[in-house]
Amino acid sequence: MANENLTNAKKAKNDEFYTQYIDIEKEVSAYLEYNENVFRGKTILLPCDDPEWSNFTKYFAQNFERFGLKKLISTSFAVQSKGYDTIYQPTLFETNNPQYDTNKTKTNGKIFTLDHDTTHDGKIDINDLEWQYLEGDGDFNSKEIKALRDEADIIITNPPFSRFRSFLSWIMESKKQFLIIGNINAITYKEVFPLIKENKIWLGPSITSGDREFEVPEDVVDMDKFTGEIRDGKYFQRVVGVRWFTNLDHGRRHQFISLMSEKDVIKYSTKKPFDKYDNYDAIEIPYVKYIPNDYDGVMGVPISFLDKYNPEQFEILGSDAFDGTPPIKKYTKKSKVKNGVKMKSQTGTMGCVIKEDSFGTGTYFDVGYPVRAVYKRIFIKHKKVKK
Repeated sequence: MANENLTNAKKAKNDEFYTQYIDIEKEVSAYLEYNENVFRGKTILLPCDDPEWSNFTKYFAQNFERFGLKKLISTSFAVQSKGYDTIYQPTLFETNNPQYDTNKTKTNGKIFTLDHDTTHDGKIDINDLEWQYLEGDGDFNSKEIKALRDEADIIITNPPFSRFRSFLSWIMESKKQFLIIGNINAITYKEVFPLIKENKIWLGPSITSGDREFEVPEDVVDMDKFTGEIRDGKYFQRVVGVRWFTNLDHGRRHQFISLMSEKDVIKYSTKKPFDKYDNYDAIEIPYVKYIPNDYDGVMGVPISFLDKYNPEQFEILGSDAFDGTPPIKKYTKKSKVKNGVKMKSQTGTMGCVIKEDSFGTGTYFDVGYPVRAVYKRIFIKHKKVKK
């Protein structure tokens, strides 16, 4: 039980990443460029959001009138329910308010709403936010937050990374539009990939490679392992492989990828293209730019293909990551001596494999011959082959 509590506390700490204002602005601008009325007349819910310092709340409150919003709702999760010890200090915004409660500030979540001009200055903006304590701790699975979800038209947030699967299921259950942040590897989750395959969700346009910087609270930082930066007393950590996941339409997903012919790919590629998988009738494409425009068979591409995926250009057939589109092979990596030390034998599973003439001294697999296992692949096919 002690180990389980420590694990949960570590996960909770790793969930404390606050999205930068500029990253929200870049992403949202792409939807407005595609459809300037995408938010007009809509109620937006920002759950898991700690409204007092949330950039999501700040951004949408400041742009309330420009976007033509009907209502903005933002909720936070109670500090005592986060699962780890923290140095908590309520903001002056809260303590200076007559409704401040020394107990509820730790045990209850808070809800901020914006839908009218409370300051009577002729405009609706961040100064008109009203707040109160939630009845519960603000967990998105509570009846209280589900009711807000059902009231909203669009859900936007950076959900807890450790609860991405359940949070996405929570959204899909409501059939709402959404825009959330997650790790690119979530593409391969059994709860996520079928939705991508069926074009029910897709990746957002503003992040296609590299990493993004998030602010992290000082009390969750382990300075012995911290690799980020400290600026103006705030802690910032770069996180690799983040993506926006959404079902809001945007222009990039309708742009056709410019591709070479099979002949030209062979001529100009720096890697050997078009290896055949040993256990699935498809060819290996190591980079998106090597997808031939005149091949009418099945192709295995990296999951980063989805950054450029156009559903009018390609059909997604499956993945080797969870559904076993190719037969999943069990392997045994036999023991060998490395730097004078005998390594333990290893067993596991692999999706797509390519037969190899050699695979390194002492390394063999029980498929009967040496093979190279390929990292997670999505299987695609042209909807219309270029002749």
